[in-house]
Amino acid sequence: MTRRAVLATALGAGAATVLIPSSADAAAAPADTLLEWYDLTAATIGVITGPQQVTNSRTWAVAWIAAGRAVSAVRPGADAELALAAAVHETLLGTNPAAAPALDAALAATAARLSARHPDRAVAAGIEAARAVLAERAGDGLDPASVNRPFTPPPAAPGVWQPTPPAFAAAVQAGQGDGRPFLVRSVRPLQPGPPPALDSDVFRRDLAESRAVGAVDSAVRTAPQTAVARFWSQTSLNGFTGALRTTVAPDGSHAATRRPLAQRIALIALFHAATIDAQITTYRAKYRYLFWRPVTAIRTGAVAPDPSWTPLIGTPAHPEYPSGHTTYAGAAQAVLETLAGPPRVPFSLTSAVATDVTLRYSQWSQLTRDNIDARVWEGVHFRHTDEVGAAVGRRVALAALAHRAGQGSGSVA
Repeated sequence: MTRRAVLATALGAGAATVLIPSSADAAAAPADTLLEWYDLTAATIGVITGPQQVTNSRTWAVAWIAAGRAVSAVRPGADAELALAAAVHETLLGTNPAAAPALDAALAATAARLSARHPDRAVAAGIEAARAVLAERAGDGLDPASVNRPFTPPPAAPGVWQPTPPAFAAAVQAGQGDGRPFLVRSVRPLQPGPPPALDSDVFRRDLAESRAVGAVDSAVRTAPQTAVARFWSQTSLNGFTGALRTTVAPDGSHAATRRPLAQRIALIALFHAATIDAQITTYRAKYRYLFWRPVTAIRTGAVAPDPSWTPLIGTPAHPEYPSGHTTYAGAAQAVLETLAGPPRVPFSLTSAVATDVTLRYSQWSQLTRDNIDARVWEGVHFRHTDEVGAAVGRRVALAALAHRAGQGSGSVA
């Protein structure tokens, strides 16, 4: 079905077939078009794995950059909301074509609910914006084939990354560091220094901690620590989707405090653009330094080798330094603190991979701290690596936001 046909269905005689909340439900919880399409973006992308993360972050960024452009091209109010929906719909359709039936139905429902004065114009603005941003990002190196290009590890040596047990899988995301950033001009100046030397006090301290607390059968890791570790073993994108949502949802106790639509869209778009730049930065460093994982260091290293040592969770199939999870968290924290301010109220998050765990937060820094700790408690990172990752993420995000500020009120990308 074409976009014009979808719109015609919503506005014409076929609109009666679209499922729309009853008037009583609508009165109890007024529809919010931005949240509808935020949730549709999350649902369409779904639960992802590490090798897919940056590609799906790219979909988020493109969709909401396009939404911002579309909204600025039409009348405020219902027309702007419909343009938002059409932009996100068009982006998701292009990157997730199998979701077309659900997306078309959702666009029809949004169009039927809104009283846009110029619906054709609004939908056209959304489609045009999405196609333009997709064209601008074509060939950016963030597609799965480019991100996960083949990589041959160097010969085994102390400190050098090797495929890890039990699967000894081939390296993933080797090409991610060569992707084209959204906001910063280059990730080269944002790279961290090298990991600590193997004979340094920092490395020996971290090796001992990861060995003790990160083992699958650790006698010192507490039940709450295990819960946090399991919670944050999900991809960062899935983990932060709920956190970002709290910043663009209306404050239920005071609806007048809602941010303007364009500002809410920009927050979503900038969050994903900045965290993509952080992901590119950290993977460039990972494949530059090629540092070994705890499981390799503990099983084969010179310090009390233990060939049977096993981490709490499976070790990701890429080099250790710096941590991708904490780089993402540091970037996310910087964007949220800068653009959203502190959380209005404490909020709870659930995990896509540890469905029995719910964590409650009141400050953005708490999510970063949990990510730093979790990757040690999982047995997949060293603490210094996690701390460096968070610092790198923050530095990248602030550089990205500064570059965006220097561009004035134009497009995000």
